[in-house]
This record gives sequence, structure tokens and C-alpha cells, in this order.
Amino acid sequence: MGKQDEPLHVSSKAELKRREKQQKKAKSGGFESLGLSPNVYRGIKRKGYRVPTPIQRKTMPLILSGNDVVAMARTGSGKTAAFLVPMLERLKQHEPQGGVRALILSPTRDLALQTLKFTKELGKFTDLRISLLVGGDSMETQFEELAQNPDIIIATPGRLMHHLSEVDDMTLRTVEYVVFDEADCLFDMGFAEQLHKILAQLSENRQTLLFSATLPSVLAEFAKAGLRDPQLVRLDVDNKISPDLKLVFFTLRQEEKNAALLYLVREQISSDEQSLIFVSTRHHVEFLNVLFREEGIEPSVCYGEMDQDARKIHISRFRARKTMFLIVTDVAARGIDIPLLDNVINWDFPPKPKIFVHRVGRAARAGRTGAAFSFVTSEDLPNLLDLHLFLSKPIRAAPTEEEVLLDKEGVFSKIDNAIASGETVYGRLPQTVIDLASDRIRETIDSSADLISLQKTCSNAFRMYSKSKPLPSKESIRRAKDLPREGLHPIFKNILEGGELKALAFSERLKTFRPKQTILEAEGETAKSKHRQGPRQWVDVMKRKRAVHEEVINLVHKQRSAKHVEEELPLENISPKGKNMKGTRGLKKRKTASFKDEEFYINSVPTNHHTEAGLAVKGDQGFGSNRLDNAVLDLVADDSSGMQKHKSVYHWDKRGKKYVKLNNGDRVTASGKIKTESGAKVKTNKTGIYKKWKERSHNKISLKGISLGDHDGEAMNRAGAGNQRFSGNKRKFGAGKNKHSVPNAHVRTEVKNLDQIRKERQKKATRIQTMKNQPKRGKKKSGKKGNRGKAK
Repeated sequence: MGKQDEPLHVSSKAELKRREKQQKKAKSGGFESLGLSPNVYRGIKRKGYRVPTPIQRKTMPLILSGNDVVAMARTGSGKTAAFLVPMLERLKQHEPQGGVRALILSPTRDLALQTLKFTKELGKFTDLRISLLVGGDSMETQFEELAQNPDIIIATPGRLMHHLSEVDDMTLRTVEYVVFDEADCLFDMGFAEQLHKILAQLSENRQTLLFSATLPSVLAEFAKAGLRDPQLVRLDVDNKISPDLKLVFFTLRQEEKNAALLYLVREQISSDEQSLIFVSTRHHVEFLNVLFREEGIEPSVCYGEMDQDARKIHISRFRARKTMFLIVTDVAARGIDIPLLDNVINWDFPPKPKIFVHRVGRAARAGRTGAAFSFVTSEDLPNLLDLHLFLSKPIRAAPTEEEVLLDKEGVFSKIDNAIASGETVYGRLPQTVIDLASDRIRETIDSSADLISLQKTCSNAFRMYSKSKPLPSKESIRRAKDLPREGLHPIFKNILEGGELKALAFSERLKTFRPKQTILEAEGETAKSKHRQGPRQWVDVMKRKRAVHEEVINLVHKQRSAKHVEEELPLENISPKGKNMKGTRGLKKRKTASFKDEEFYINSVPTNHHTEAGLAVKGDQGFGSNRLDNAVLDLVADDSSGMQKHKSVYHWDKRGKKYVKLNNGDRVTASGKIKTESGAKVKTNKTGIYKKWKERSHNKISLKGISLGDHDGEAMNRAGAGNQRFSGNKRKFGAGKNKHSVPNAHVRTEVKNLDQIRKERQKKATRIQTMKNQPKRGKKKSGKKGNRGKAK
């Protein structure tokens, strides 16, 4: 008996080991832990995937549980598999009477083809049918694909809208799973109108997924309108700047930026470090590209309207470290996958703090160190203050040369302590260096006709960019006017420690020198000393003018000095009547009298609403307003058409007499045209191409037992043709077309679909209602006939 029991014992041990192994796999965080069906899991294993990427690990459980999801991650992070694997798991197998159950919208034909190839590879062991609807392919070929009753449609919005407008009885009500892939690109390419129309034709109990690299405000409004309680998953950028990133801010004039950039590239940045240079428009990209090549530096470039093949070549060269500099705009840098960087240079200061974090977050990653150099003009100072309010970091100006002369060691120690504690110090570049570089650049530009024309174009483009970019806060604009004068940046400490310090201090004093006399008065005095009578008349004129305006000037000076003193004095030292309690002449009260009684007045906004908002937990989960506001990132366009579109977000409402923000950011064209993925606009009016195709294919398909020309629903029931769903003469997404002849095709099937059952019930209910009302109708009819007969 013992020998007979031994095999059972061994088999039970093997079973236990197998179960333990499965439990370990389920706990490992791999694809095994998702509980996928065997056919889907085989496709994943065949593809070679073992462990999900971070975006897949966060989104797949949410999608499999049936939630609507808004996912934000960079290109190349595995977003495609993140929505394809749950889609295959949900659809599982082909349903002949199911119609189209999944819809994937892509911004470009290339991305749609890539998604189709990837879907076929992952779904190799399933019998799901896939149809591709993109521009450039024949409409008739796509009609034939739709006639096969596909389970999944991968389409671009323009071609899908073309099909919906061409075929009257085409519907999207059977779609259960919708994906907007690269949704930010969909909106940037002008598909907003089509997306809203497609969304209106979908079923309400669908599952909607939105994958994007960034989240513009227009896309956030679209997500709130089209998704039900969506879960927000963010892997785009870190909310905070890495502590290993060194922030450097240089103040300069707009015309000194070219010289400062070349100085940084040659002197401050090592030759083995890769840098990303951000500019405002694509014209600046082209200008700097030509300028760098004239100076013997070969950069890579990338901007929004650049040709796709040229963009791939430039980025691949930069990725292979054949070039050390990549000049880009914000729009172009959003969708490219770049390696780990050493430096980021903000040639134009970003208009929003989130864009600054988005830019510099590409450096100092994965434990590496890096630096972010930013050029700040006088117009950019309010944006600099807004940035530090956003980062909750203090900021101070670099000490002037006169302060360094008074106490060199004390000033340097203070600056070092401030930088070590996380405080930002901004300062100037050495003027001698900038002057030398500016002279050289001026000679280079004058000797190149291309640079001269590009410089004019850049100035015009920057003027348009300045008008279209968002303004800083009013408080920061006011504070920027009161900022103290800054000295040389601390990274040029060696220059301050040298013998040039006195010369620098003297030159700075010359800049702030204000003469007490005008030129006319000075010339008059010299003429008086030389006994010349001509210019003396100007002296008399200026004296009379000064006597008239002297009182106004003195009054303004007194008010300014009183304001500074008032800010330093505590409020309790100022009497209500405007006199100082100590008996000296009083100052003007800081707060004017108000009608509010502060003891009983209740404000609509609580005084502690900032504290309460910080402690709130509602917005930390799901798609709360707090998380949504933090995720929104609007980028300023880099070309004239994008800037014009940015301005046209608001339009004048004649009836309401006010400016109204457009819902989808795109006006409805009166010509009835839709925009395709190539940018061309085609008419949405019916061309009759579907009707002609159906007539041509009628005889061919009817030989196989299926007729696309029948509209009574009889042909749908031949040859087990459950692949099609008809509602009377309404067609639900394609009539099936079998490739092989089916036996007994002439025999009518007895299986009824849902539409036929519904129709029969409606007919029965109508018949019963008619029978109930028949006696009453009979009396009325007989009466009418009798009356007519009498009249005759």
C-alpha cells in the first residue's frame, strides 16, 4: 500500500509547488498578476514582455476594473500596450452579431499603422477582426473591410468622419471601448470639432481612455465633458525640481542673448556635455542653427512644422551624441523622446512656471547632476517672481560691486549660505565678455545674407510671440519694479576677486549717475563764463520751467519717501487722524476707511481657505479639480498659424455682447468641411461613393448568399449571416461579406436577432392597440360616410 501511495504523495507535492510558483508570479508585479486570459497572455509572452512599464503598472488595473482613465506619460513609455492589453482582455473573441466594440483614434496615419501592427501582434492568438480607416487609402477598400463586421476600428478622425457622413446608416452606438491616443496632438492638429462630433455619436455606457503627453486646458475640458469620473494617472514630469539641478539666472538685454548664448556654449559648458536650448519660435531655431554653423558648431534642431523625416534624422544624431546641442521649441520638445541631458538653456524665459518645470525636468534625472541656465530680460522679471512663488523658493539679487568693495568676505559668505539653503541668486553677465562676443556676432551677421533676413523675421516673430504669450500676475509686475539693482552673478566670483572690481564698481556708478542740470543749462553756464549771449536765453527758459514744476517734483519725492517710511513703521504708531503718536508730523494711513465693520462682516471667501485647500484630500484621488488644475499645461505656439489659433480661442458673441470661450478651441466651418490628418479640408457632403460601391458589389456578394443591396433584413439571415446587424433599413456598421460559399445559403435561418424581436413586439403592441380602438373609429367613419351621402 505504501508503494501505491507514494506516487500520489509525489503528485500532490508537484501540485503544491506549481501553486506556490503561480502565487509568487502573481505577487511579482508582472503581467501574471493581472489575471489575463490565456490567449492574451500568450500574445504578451510572444512579444517578449515580462514586466510592465510604470505607466502600464498604474493604468492597466484601473482599465481592467472598468474605470475611465486619463493617462499622461512621455512617448516611448509603453502607452500603446497600456490600452491594447485591457482592450484585448475585454473583447476576448470575435462576436458575429456584436458590431464594432472598440475604437482607437490616432492623430496621424503613421501612428495608426503602428498601432494596427502592434494590435495584430498582441492579439495573434485571438480571432478579433481589425479595420484601419486612414486617409490615403481607397474608400471602397475600407467599405469592404467594414463589411467584414470588425471588432476593432483604428482610425484618424478625418477619415472616420468622412465615413460617418458618407454612410447614413453607419452608427457608433455599439462601441464599448474608446481610446484617444496622443490626445494633445489630436487637438493641436485641429481635430477638436471632429472629436466632439464623434463623442456625441458614441454610447453613454462606454469606457473611455485618454492618453496624452501633456494636458492642455482645452483637453481637460474635453475630458470632463466626455469621461465619467475618470482616474488621472501622471508620469509626465515631476512636480518639483530635482535637488541635483543647479538653477542659474542671468539678467541681460534682449539684444545680448546671442552673445550670452555663445559665451555659455564656449566657456561655461564642457565640450562633452549635451544641452537642450529652448527658444520661443521656429524662426529663432533656424536663426540660431545658421549662427552656430557660422561659428563652427553643428547643432540639431527640431520645431513644430519641421518635416517628419528631417526631425527623425536630427534627433537620432543628437541621441547618438554626434551633436551636443539640440535647439527646440516647447511644442516640438513635448513629443520627442530625448536621452538624459546635462544642461538646459532657456534662451527665452518661459511664460508659465509649469513650462519652466517641464523644460528643466529633462536634466538631472536618474541620479545625475545638471544645470539650467535661463536668460532674464527686464520684461521677464515678473515671470521670474511668479516662478519662485510657484516653487516656494526665496530669491535675491546678487550683491553689487560697491557692496563687495565694502565687505568682500562677509558678502561672499552670505551668498554661499543663501545658495546652500536653497535660495536663488540672480545676477548679470560680465559686460566686457558680452561686448566682445557681441562685436564678433555683429560681424558674422553682417557678412551673411541669410542671417540678416532671419534676424528681421525673428524680430517680427518675437513681437507676435510677446502679444500671444500669457501675462504674469499683476502683483509680480508691481514687485518687479521695486527689485534692487543686481551685480555680477556669483559664478563669476573670480572676476570680483581680481583687480577689476574697482573698475566695475566705477562703471556701475556711471550707469546710475543723474546730473542736477540739463544740457541746456550746462551749455548756458559755459556760455555765460565765456561772455556769449546766444545760449543764455535757454538758461532763463529752464529756470522758469524749473520754478513752475519744482513744487510738483518735490511733492512726488516727499510722497515716495513717506511711503517707504510708512512701510517700516508699525501701524500702532500712526494715529487715526494721520498724525504720529509721538508728536511728529503724521503719515498717510495705509488703509483707507471702509464701509465694512470687520467685527461683523462675513466674507464670501473664508480667511483660511488656503490652509483648508492644502489639507483637502478630495482632489488627491481620481480626477479632482485640484489634480486637474495641477496637470493642465498650455504651451505657446511656435509658428504664426498656431499663434493666430491661440488668439482665436475667444470669439465675440453678438447676442450676449461679450467675448465667449470656444468649447473645443476650433470654429465650426460654414463650408461644411472637415480637416484630415494631412491638414487638407474635404467636404462632408455625400458623394454617393458608398451607394455606387454597394450597387457594383451587389451581384458579386449575393452569389455567396449575402446581399448588401437588400434592406429588408432577409439577406442578413442567410448563410448564418449573424455578422451583420440590420434595423429595418438601418445598417449597423457594415454588412458581413463571407469569403467562401456557405452550404444551404438559400435556407432562411430561424434564429432572430434583437432588432427583429423588438420589431415583432412593436407590431404586436400596435395590432392590439388597433383592435381596442377599432369600434370607436368605425362609428366615426360610418357617421362621416352617412353625412357625405346625405349631402350628395
